[in-house]
Amino acid sequence: MPQDELGSLRRTLSSRRSFRSAVDRDDRGWTLLHIGARKGNLKEVKRLLDEGLDANVAAWGPKAQGVTPLHLAAQGGHLKVMDVLLEHGANIDARTKGACGWTPLHNAAKERKKHAVKYLIENGAFMPADINDTRFNPPLHYCSGLEWAYEEMRRLQHEGSSAGEASSSSES
Repeated sequence: MPQDELGSLRRTLSSRRSFRSAVDRDDRGWTLLHIGARKGNLKEVKRLLDEGLDANVAAWGPKAQGVTPLHLAAQGGHLKVMDVLLEHGANIDARTKGACGWTPLHNAAKERKKHAVKYLIENGAFMPADINDTRFNPPLHYCSGLEWAYEEMRRLQHEGSSAGEASSSSES
């Protein structure tokens, strides 16, 4: 490929992903916050959130409808980024639009990020046995071997209800 064609190709590719501001979007519909979350770039994510970018900003590209930065951080297993996003009000149960309707928990399960799945559950991710995507597939469908996550959730729920019963009976 001649040098001038190569330069032209590079400019075209770089312009597709160029940003003038934090809320501009690339060809996938991602903002800089999406990119920082996907890469696990904690410093950049904090900077963008401190500048006022919405932790729940949804991507609207052809393949990423409704994907939030938390979906991408969960997919990559970036716990510190997930923590900062949740501190800034990210919706732990945000669903993508389109065919699947995935939550961050689905993304973490699909990528077999067990520590991210555990983190999401411990922080209140909605996970009854019927947390299906719109094709009626539970996260376990994407990540067999996560039975422990359901067991842990049931244990935590049981402990929570037992503690609630004990406090209400002591008030009588």
